[in-house]
Amino acid sequence: MKITTISIFMSDLAIAWDDQTSGVIELKKLRKLCPCAFCSGEKDVFGNVYKGKRTLSENSYRLLRFEKVGLYGIRLFWADGHHDGIYTYEMLKSLTENEN
Repeated sequence: MKITTISIFMSDLAIAWDDQTSGVIELKKLRKLCPCAFCSGEKDVFGNVYKGKRTLSENSYRLLRFEKVGLYGIRLFWADGHHDGIYTYEMLKSLTENEN
């Protein structure tokens, strides 16, 4: 699975895949599903989940750019400075399929 094209719009991210499918994901949804440890949490050996407290602003949902990470994902750079989450192709493909 590979991304052939990514386009950033005001409120959406459009992705075209190498299997000739494509989809659109709302930026607000992407930010709320950020997979980083701060946003999604991290478990200790006892199963307790720890995550940061975040206050989101309008800039939290404005996507500035992205970069590919290896052959499996992308990192999104948000206008509020957040850029820790790596969104796997598998996760993004699932989100594009569920949006249609």
